[in-house]
Amino acid sequence: MATRVLDLVEEARALRPAVAEVDPALRSAVQRTWRGRMIREHGSAPVFEALGEQLRRLGSQESAEAAWAACQEMAAEERRHGALCGAVVEAFGGDARAEVVDEPPLPEHDDVAPLEGAVRNVLSICCLSETVAVALISAERLEMPEGDLRRLLSTILADEVGHARFGWRWLAEMSPGLDAAARVRLGEYLRVAFAAQERHQLSLVPEGRPFPPGAAALGLCDGGAARELFYDTVNEVIVPRLEALGIPAETAWRRRGLT
Repeated sequence: MATRVLDLVEEARALRPAVAEVDPALRSAVQRTWRGRMIREHGSAPVFEALGEQLRRLGSQESAEAAWAACQEMAAEERRHGALCGAVVEAFGGDARAEVVDEPPLPEHDDVAPLEGAVRNVLSICCLSETVAVALISAERLEMPEGDLRRLLSTILADEVGHARFGWRWLAEMSPGLDAAARVRLGEYLRVAFAAQERHQLSLVPEGRPFPPGAAALGLCDGGAARELFYDTVNEVIVPRLEALGIPAETAWRRRGLT
């Protein structure tokens, strides 16, 4: 796939939070962590833009246009998040610049009806990824003292809450249009989506790399605690809410990744 340089230096420097000096060894970890976030957040923008185009083709014209507009706003927020994360990189002496790979924003799922394909993407993007993000960022924010960095993270968190809520509201509105066969297929799709989400989240919080005291205040989370929170969020929030909408998430989670 094609690569390019994501350069947010100018925008990020204008947003730099005031931070205290940290140990040089810890500074490298902070730069690495927040640069990774910069890449992921900014890279989410085309995903929401593509989702908006997909949702625009569904439902009444008024509701479809509203969904499209909401997705465009969320895309803009993700780009802003990228700049904010880059601002943290800059604040700790790094450059808000990275080489990134351009990937297809999201699958069309042409093998199923348009509504079912859209539901798959809303499930993956909003009901899984964004819901998990809300839980993890909320926990991270609690570890931060009052100050610029906490306010920056609070801005990101507020937007992520809105992204997750959008997906759950849309799913509740549209899921009555799914027949029994579609719900069975969604259960099979969720097996794949859950497994992918698990792999992704665990790759971001590897175990066995404890940071020194005070690292959590800089956004460096404890891998073990983050993993536990991920599993709690899936089991206690995501699976029950999907089951309440008639989507067989409990079995899908239990059988995730199985062939």
